[in-house]
Amino acid sequence: MGRKTQVAVIAVVVLLLGGAVAAYAYDGAQKDKIADGVTVAGVDLSGMTRDEATEALTNQVLAPQRKPVTVTFKKQTFKLPAKDLKIHADVQSAVDRAFDESRDGSLPSRVIREITGGEVNASIPIQVGYSQKAVNKFVKTVADGVLEEPVDASVSAGPESLTVVKAQDGYKLRDNKLTDQLNNLLDSGRGTRTIVAKVNVTKPAVTTAEVAQKYPTYLTLDRSNFTLTLWKDLKKVKSYTVAVGQVGLETPAGTYSIQDKQVDPVWTVPNSAWAGDMAGEVVPGGVPENPLKARWMGIFDGAGIHGTDDTGSLGSAASHGCVRMAVPDVIDLYDRVDVGTPIYIG
Repeated sequence: MGRKTQVAVIAVVVLLLGGAVAAYAYDGAQKDKIADGVTVAGVDLSGMTRDEATEALTNQVLAPQRKPVTVTFKKQTFKLPAKDLKIHADVQSAVDRAFDESRDGSLPSRVIREITGGEVNASIPIQVGYSQKAVNKFVKTVADGVLEEPVDASVSAGPESLTVVKAQDGYKLRDNKLTDQLNNLLDSGRGTRTIVAKVNVTKPAVTTAEVAQKYPTYLTLDRSNFTLTLWKDLKKVKSYTVAVGQVGLETPAGTYSIQDKQVDPVWTVPNSAWAGDMAGEVVPGGVPENPLKARWMGIFDGAGIHGTDDTGSLGSAASHGCVRMAVPDVIDLYDRVDVGTPIYIG
């Protein structure tokens, strides 16, 4: 080999060695920074140091998770405090992996990538942990708060009126749906911290349109005006003048129902002071001594509706607790009501 050739070879070697040293030095200068294109949980960490990456992830991943979660339904609000969730994430492991991804590949490939402005394109997840027990407990709290049983349509009775009380839908939380929504929010760390609860609507057994069918017959008694009113399909059909219980032996107020019906009822005389010597006796039906004339419709604890031949007492408080009617009226009413017919006494 000639002298000139030797010099040329040495020069090339020196240049190569110098380039390698320079490349090594350049690569070493980049080891404390995360390569461009590296993200953790969607947070771009390009060019960041370890401390900068840790701060960025803490602020952008953990900080939002430290806010309470709110669930709303109608005018109700339920809050799940972040402290109950015990939110935690392994930020340092995610940062370590970001640096590992940044140093991936050979030295020449890293240097070329850095010099040419190339990117790693590494997307690293970060596992956020929380108390599933707290989530489940919160969902149950919401479920209990949201729960509304359906209300059947009904009738509100007064002495001279019947008013339909409208049916109301019920609500039951879709608890599995809410659990999924909460888990998705907490897993991703993104999205609104307010969730509108989804519910299933539960329907009443008796709708407003059906309530008249439930009460085909109804009776109301206005004691102060001595009037018994018959209602059919919640419409007033007929009113009768009656006698009611006298002072101290009042016809009982409240809502009852026809418990039994008898034609020419037997009278078992109550063991009361007003019964005198007849107390406890049983008087056959249809005889003159029996004051329960023609028909009987029992209401409550010995009180009932019956016919009377003492028509002069009608329109007054004269009985011993029963409702007295003229015989033609009680016969007329008897055929219009069934056992179980409600009666409101006011």
